[in-house]
Amino acid sequence: MTPDDKDEFKRRQNARNWVVGGTLLFFAVLFYAITIVRIGD
Repeated sequence: MTPDDKDEFKRRQNARNWVVGGTLLFFAVLFYAITIVRIGD
């Protein structure tokens, strides 16, 4: 694996991590909001 390949791999891995983290955060906020709405009723 060349240094350029390693850099590309790290870049893609970092981008994937951001997407997974953002998705998890979205679902956490969604469940929190649903819980608040259901308790409010």
